[in-house]
Amino acid sequence: MNYNRKFFGMLILSFVSFVGLAQLSTPPGGGSQRSFVKQHIGGVGKVAIEYSSPGARGRTIFGTVVPYGFNNLGFGLSTAENPSPWRAGADQNTTFYSSHDVLIEGEELKAGKYGFFVAPAEDGPWTVIFSKDNNHWGSFFYKPENDALRVEVEAEDTEPREWLTYDFIDRQPTSATVALIWGDKKLPIKIEMKDPVKAHLDVLTAELNNQAGFTAGNYSAAARYASGAGAHEEAIKWADQAINAPFFGAKNWNTMSTKGAVLTAAGRTDEAAEVMDEAIKLPGATAFAIHGYGRQLIAAGQKDKALEVFKYNHKQNNGTWPTNYGLARGYSAVGNYKQAIKYLELAKANVPAGDTLNPPIIDQNIEKLKKGEDIN
Repeated sequence: MNYNRKFFGMLILSFVSFVGLAQLSTPPGGGSQRSFVKQHIGGVGKVAIEYSSPGARGRTIFGTVVPYGFNNLGFGLSTAENPSPWRAGADQNTTFYSSHDVLIEGEELKAGKYGFFVAPAEDGPWTVIFSKDNNHWGSFFYKPENDALRVEVEAEDTEPREWLTYDFIDRQPTSATVALIWGDKKLPIKIEMKDPVKAHLDVLTAELNNQAGFTAGNYSAAARYASGAGAHEEAIKWADQAINAPFFGAKNWNTMSTKGAVLTAAGRTDEAAEVMDEAIKLPGATAFAIHGYGRQLIAAGQKDKALEVFKYNHKQNNGTWPTNYGLARGYSAVGNYKQAIKYLELAKANVPAGDTLNPPIIDQNIEKLKKGEDIN
C-alpha cells in the first residue's frame, strides 16, 4: 500500500510538471501583434517576412525607441564587445524566407530562412543583416559570425506610420522591393530572383517528374516555355518526350508543331521544316492552324515555303474561305499580286454569314494589291 501511495504521488507531480510546461495561445502582450507578409517573385519564387509589429504610440522611433547602430543590450550574448543590432520588429526574431536563391541589393543570398536584423544610422546607409540564426528571442543572442549576408541600404523619409510594417512597394516580373516602414522612416530593400529562368525550369522539371508529367500536353507546354526562355536543349528534349514517351506520348498537330517551333528557335530550321511537313498532315491540323503556320513562314522570310504550305492547305480543305485568304497572302509574298487579288475575291465571296469584320479588311487588301503593295 505504501508503494502504491508513493507511485501515485510521483504520478501527480509528473502531471503538474507537464501542465506547467504546456504553452497556451494567449493574446500577444505589449500590443505588438505577430504579422506576416508574402510575395511571389519571378512566377515561382516566394519570399516572406514574419515579424511582431509594435506601435509608435506618439514616440520618436529611430534614435530613441530604436537606438542607432549596434548596442549592448546587457543580456544574453549582447555585450560591449559583441553589441547587437535591432531585431527589426518586436519580441521574437523577425525572419526572412526565400524559396530560391535571390539577390539582395545585388548581393547573393541562398534560399532559406534567416533571422533579419537592422542597424539604423543617424547619417548614411543602414546595415541590413540576414543571419543563419532565425529562432532566437530578439537580438540578445546575435553573433556576427553567423551572418549570411550584410548589405547597406539608404533609408528614406516618409509619412508617419503608427505600426511597424513590411510592405512590398514595387513589384516587377523578376524582382520586388520590400520596405520596412515605421515612424517617419522607410527602408526599401530590393530583392531579385538570381536566376528566374532556372527556377522556373526547376519547378517544371519537378512537376513533370510527378503526376503532371504523364500527359503529352504538359510536356509540350513545358517545351514551349523552355524555348521562349532560351533553354533550347531542354525544350527539344521535352518536345521529343511529348511525342515519343511510352504510355502517353502522342504524334499530333500540337506535339509536332511544338517540336517544329522549338527546333526553329534553336536555329535548326531544316529539321523544323521536316517536322512541320509531317505535322500539317496529322490530326488537329485545322485549316486555321496550317494558315497560322504559313504566316509564320512569311514572317521568317521563307516566302516560297509559305506559298507551298498555303497551296497544300487550299487543296486539303477544299478551297474554304480561309485557305483562299492564305493563298492570297502566299502569292502576295512572292510578288504575284494578280493571283493574290483572285484569291482574295474568292475569299470575300465565301466569308461566313454574319462575319462583318473580314469583308472590309479584304477590300482594303485588294486595294493595296492593286497599288502594288504587299498585304503581309
